[in-house]
Amino acid sequence: MVSKELPETPDTLTEILLGLRLDGVEYGRYVMSEPWAVAYHPKREAMFHFVAQGHCWIQTQETGWMLLNPGDALLLPRGTPHVLASDPGAPIVEPGVLPRQALSDNLYLVKSEADAAEGQPAPSHVLFCGKMRFNLDPLHPLLAMMPDLMRACDLAQRDPAVLALLEAMEREVAMDRIGACGILARLADVLAASIIRGWVECACSNASGWIAAVRCPQIGRVLAAVHKQPEREWSVAELAEVMGASRSSFIEKFSSTVGETPAKYVARVKMFQAREWIAREGMRVAVVANRLGYDSEASFSRAFKRIIGHPPSEARAA
Repeated sequence: MVSKELPETPDTLTEILLGLRLDGVEYGRYVMSEPWAVAYHPKREAMFHFVAQGHCWIQTQETGWMLLNPGDALLLPRGTPHVLASDPGAPIVEPGVLPRQALSDNLYLVKSEADAAEGQPAPSHVLFCGKMRFNLDPLHPLLAMMPDLMRACDLAQRDPAVLALLEAMEREVAMDRIGACGILARLADVLAASIIRGWVECACSNASGWIAAVRCPQIGRVLAAVHKQPEREWSVAELAEVMGASRSSFIEKFSSTVGETPAKYVARVKMFQAREWIAREGMRVAVVANRLGYDSEASFSRAFKRIIGHPPSEARAA
């Protein structure tokens, strides 16, 4: 088959980022006086931190203690456990024990014990922290390949948009205006997506596997098509046509670039989508099985357990 010209479409990264959504589960403006340290346990959601005032430290198992400067923003896309502290030697507490004041449904003002009392001097540290939920499955290739900790300041010099977002967040925190927390929450959503985009574009020069596939225009079109319509019964011939190649050359190029066969990749994407429908939307297993083209609920459940590692009923419970 002769490769045919396809109409111009957005690049694959754009396609996927356009569909990427981060919903703020909870945000808090932390007003702290040193010494303080807060331990965050593993979360299903992503964790976001923005340091508005005061130098502080973060510790993860992989990085050890790392100094954070005012204006730094961090994204932990898989909710990796970590500690934030004014100093590595400060006594550690759980975030749930800190005094908090509800500002709206998912926005809180959080203070250290010292700052909760009246007549105290100005706090030494001000941070804006949050939990975010991706609309992607935690096992999605994009999330699975991300590092545990992504730092916006590492990308700000390459991407002026990141720097502008950081400066806007710093102004909102410093001015403490009416509605500032709500605006900060929206800025945090945009900044988190910008951090991911900057990481894919700039920080993965030697990446392989899925990121390499995203950057390959031919394979990228295939990935975008599969993720856009995960419920479709994709045949190898149809995917080869999307790529604009013969069936044999498509299979060879896809497998060598992505690291697995087209059939296995499509099956995984289907199960990611199935888990989202069951866990987040409460869809019945029989409905999901029918929507994905399975002849029976039993055959779907077997495929789900083989790929995800547990039956669909556990996805609903989670």
